[in-house]
Amino acid sequence: MSTMIFITLAALTVFIALLSLAWGWMAWVLLILAALWAVALFDGLQAEHSLRRNYPLLGRGRWIMELLRPYIRQYFIESEIDGAPINRMYRSIVYQRAKGDIDTNPYGTKVNVYRDGYEWLGHSLTATNVEELHHDPRVLVGGVECSQKYSASILNISAMSYGALSAAAIRALNQGARAGGFYHNTGEGGLSPYHLEHGGDLVWQIGTGYFGCRTQSGRFDGALFADRAKLPAVKMIEVKLSQGAKPGHGGILPGSKNTPEIAAIRLVEPGRDVISPSTHPEFTTPVGLLEFIRQLRELSGGKPVGFKLCIGRRSEFIGICMAMRKTGIRPDFITIDGGEGGTGAAPLEYSNSVGMPLREALAFVDDCLTGFDLREGIRLIAAGKIISSFQIAKNLALGADICNSARGMMLALGCVQSLCCHTNRCPTGVATQDPRLSRGLVVEDKSRRVQRFHQETVHALTDLMSSAGIRQTADFRRTDIFCRVNQHCIMRYDQIFPLVQAGAFNSPPYPEAYAELIENSSPDHF
Repeated sequence: MSTMIFITLAALTVFIALLSLAWGWMAWVLLILAALWAVALFDGLQAEHSLRRNYPLLGRGRWIMELLRPYIRQYFIESEIDGAPINRMYRSIVYQRAKGDIDTNPYGTKVNVYRDGYEWLGHSLTATNVEELHHDPRVLVGGVECSQKYSASILNISAMSYGALSAAAIRALNQGARAGGFYHNTGEGGLSPYHLEHGGDLVWQIGTGYFGCRTQSGRFDGALFADRAKLPAVKMIEVKLSQGAKPGHGGILPGSKNTPEIAAIRLVEPGRDVISPSTHPEFTTPVGLLEFIRQLRELSGGKPVGFKLCIGRRSEFIGICMAMRKTGIRPDFITIDGGEGGTGAAPLEYSNSVGMPLREALAFVDDCLTGFDLREGIRLIAAGKIISSFQIAKNLALGADICNSARGMMLALGCVQSLCCHTNRCPTGVATQDPRLSRGLVVEDKSRRVQRFHQETVHALTDLMSSAGIRQTADFRRTDIFCRVNQHCIMRYDQIFPLVQAGAFNSPPYPEAYAELIENSSPDHF
């Protein structure tokens, strides 16, 4: 079939060339018509698509409309509040704050305040003057076994790897982090030269593939880890157990993005899909996890070490808490990733239907640490679709000490939510390894936008704190947030997520809601 089409097109080309000698511009009209007839001929003969076979040429209109549909919807049809994954209202606030534009809204809210699920912060008649509050609230991370404690900003850059993001995007994020005094999580793809170029504070994430500190067989290499973990820019170490985008599923780097440079950074073979294991080969039990954390802390010279996970089976996290009690080993922080999904590309079922959403997960983890009397000295970091200052406030009220944002920072870089992050064709140069596209991202300009987004969002948080009469971020409580559960009931967060007493999980009788979970959990197996 392909030979016949080639012969037909060759004959048409010769015919048009002869006509052009006599007819001039008319030949071009005929050439266009001939090309359309050639496409129609191909469509009628191919066997892959029934629509094109039955309706040659015209059937291609379906694919054209599908290609244009997301853009037409985003720019002409969707309202301010119904776009997804991030609606236009939140995209706009990021762009406004990143550019330093006016971020106030006229004529009242666009949100339906009487819908089920609407949430708000309770303000106080003893509101504080915002000028009296610290405009750069920070949290000290590091337990008793940590000799190099780290003072972290309340808002930081969540985990995004070089490879998933372009070199220009990584450089802009890190330069913005240094200018703004907040940290930049490397993601599991390893420490690249672009993470280190501008000297911004880093959280080095160690995933199941141990990229940058692995042997040829994919096991953990302590000597390689120690060499890099002691770099001055590396402030904390995070062991990734799972992530919200695809919990229970290893990270994926498509072969099209696995360049020789990225392969050298990750210590893998270039050009091939890199799929991280679903679990860590270095430990198989909660006790083993904590022993691995202690090993990393020693190898790094006493820097804060914690772990990140999306909550799945609750009994497994309770087993980790039991292991903390059994061994006396504590992580310095725990990052909770919501099942809302994140910047990582994932199968639809994982994005939509696997993993506990952030709100419930954060309250659960805070309750567990409190119930086992472990909360003091362990910082909770919330990550999962956090963009606005009110979203930060909600997570602080549920127990978080610090918040991370990935999609917010991508939008600050210029992301337009084209939803092609996994195709290597990101039009703004954020999530691509194509140099023709990444050149469009100017590091100096976009780093300032990242810094401004952070600065303005944190300032907006202090505004909320002043209205609520809250002087420190640690003073947020579940009693501060209200939720319209349905049309007949409004509840505070402490009523939706009842608090547990400190030490209530250490001996029976356990609280009824947790008794079965505690009895079925163990520090010796997940």
